[in-house]
Amino acid sequence: MITAAVLALYAMVAVVVLPRLLSRGQWAQRAPRLAICVWLAACASALASMVFSALAVAIPASVIGHGLAAFFEACADILSEGAPLSSPGTRAALLGAGLIVARFTYCGAAIVVRARWERRRHADMLNLLGRRDGALDAVVLDHDEAAAYCLPGREGRAVITTAALHSLAPEQVAAVLAHEQAHLRGRHHLLLAAAETFCRAFPRLPLFARARGEVARLVELLADDVAARHHCRLHIAAALVRLATGRAPAFALGAGGETALTRVRRMLSPAAPLRRRERVAGLAAVTVLLAGPVAVAVIPGVSSFLAHHCHTISIF
Repeated sequence: MITAAVLALYAMVAVVVLPRLLSRGQWAQRAPRLAICVWLAACASALASMVFSALAVAIPASVIGHGLAAFFEACADILSEGAPLSSPGTRAALLGAGLIVARFTYCGAAIVVRARWERRRHADMLNLLGRRDGALDAVVLDHDEAAAYCLPGREGRAVITTAALHSLAPEQVAAVLAHEQAHLRGRHHLLLAAAETFCRAFPRLPLFARARGEVARLVELLADDVAARHHCRLHIAAALVRLATGRAPAFALGAGGETALTRVRRMLSPAAPLRRRERVAGLAAVTVLLAGPVAVAVIPGVSSFLAHHCHTISIF
């Protein structure tokens, strides 16, 4: 029960405290890739703690200590009347864990299926109205609004409107299309889908709501950084200014949008990258967030197993 209480307490604290901690300072803008990993790891950590807390109530560590055969037998006994693990509390704990996993899985599947359907419809429209430009490696769409975006998927493609081509210089067009190609190569739509799944599944929890917005912002910063490796930052900034009001489909990733002006300032005045010590600390945080709940849930069972089979060995 101590393990379950620790995991449940951590989950409750994490969903409230972690978004405040992770939002402090400007470190995320200096290392957007690492920041995305930290935010998603924090969400996974909180969710895993919820599930493991319920499982810790349902399956005591002593059950694991009697060996895997007894463990599976005990799991089967949960469904039988009069079994030691068939108490109402155990059934409620297992039901709670199952509901959490089912809710997350359902929301994730719904998001992926709907996004694929919308992208397929948009791709059919592009096949009819757009024209492939091999020199730009993009689809050109006749439209009077300057916009550039990418359509993720198995046959991902970058899209730019004729209005954008007319308003941007050639080097700016190349820079903004490099931004969109970075989205496609990095499969950033999967990162956004993961963050959206956490938020959709548990909409009232601050961590998941904040993570969705942060991941959406950070993937744009990351694509800017990738484009800046081969294109002048000034050209990227100028393109962002001209495309700031351009609207991309909700299921696509656009170069403009609400974060465009903030990204312009970042391109013109880049912050110093994180030092090696800071990056190591960030990677350590990701490791702790992902491995922490698993370790807390598993160690009591491992300790019980060792105590049962090796009477001279004890972790605690």
